[in-house]
Amino acid sequence: MAHDDRLSPGASFAVGSLPHRRAADAVDFSWRATTIPTIPSLPRRSPSELMVAQALIGIDGVSLGQYGGINVDVARLDLDGPIETDLFHEAFGGFTTFLSSVVEHPSPSVVKWQFVGPVTLGAVLVRVGLETGLAFQLALKVVRSHMRVLEDMIARACPNATQIIALDEPMAHEAFSPDFAIPVDDVLDVISGALAVVDDDNWSGLHCCARTDWNALLSTGAQVLSVPVPNPSQTDEVADLLSSARRISEHLVLGGRVAWGAVRTDGPIASSPERAWKNLREMWGSLIDHGVDADLLREHSFVTPVCGLGNHSEALAEQVFAHVEVLSTRLAEYGVQ
Repeated sequence: MAHDDRLSPGASFAVGSLPHRRAADAVDFSWRATTIPTIPSLPRRSPSELMVAQALIGIDGVSLGQYGGINVDVARLDLDGPIETDLFHEAFGGFTTFLSSVVEHPSPSVVKWQFVGPVTLGAVLVRVGLETGLAFQLALKVVRSHMRVLEDMIARACPNATQIIALDEPMAHEAFSPDFAIPVDDVLDVISGALAVVDDDNWSGLHCCARTDWNALLSTGAQVLSVPVPNPSQTDEVADLLSSARRISEHLVLGGRVAWGAVRTDGPIASSPERAWKNLREMWGSLIDHGVDADLLREHSFVTPVCGLGNHSEALAEQVFAHVEVLSTRLAEYGVQ
């Protein structure tokens, strides 16, 4: 993994959806809210921008209901057929509005975006009636196809930008359990197969906002892991993190990065960033005590919210990212020791 000096210590980005109903408002927010602009998805603007619904656009035999429901005509599915990435579809409203706005801003050196991962998409397809093997084959093909097109479109609009391209896998933790629909080795292969689409000049990422199986995530080959910071009271999750300290250290030494979901979005939004800063410092201190190099940890870390903000208000989104900015600034200037 090549080091990119443009990815500075403590840089921040968003991890998913925004609550805005107007794409232009969301894009303006994306340019100013974080140090690395994040292309937004806007499920309140249109249910088609929900991450699973977005991925299913352009598949013959699959249609979406008015509120994002999925209808599958198995007889029409063709694994060898083309997948159309229709950028004029409502599903890509946030994406295309962002690309249109690039001319109004200084050329970004880094842009971050995300797309649903094939494991989560495959599990959804199984739930709506597809046979397991077909569901995950189709999911991998769909994700790879859309990612290629979107990556190319961003490269044309932002030719000097490094792209951080994250697979959003909210079902990753469930997928690494023994009773998931496909074996763990197949889960890793499906995720790795999707990440392999990312161009060598860009950065492949993997986001999971649930409890993190560090060994499994580190086995996917993702260059950027986007994960929540465990609360000190979550002793099992803290233990999982520290038991993987050696693997995390190796990841950082090889040039990999970790995007720490330090600001909670899965409950009441804190009025101050101090608790988030305290948790981040304690977690880093423990990793350093377990052998992770402090300088590498600082240099190869991003700061993010835990998850997307599509279910919150615009005012709360402003508050969350104000906290992210405080943590990002402190991390860049002082580190955590």
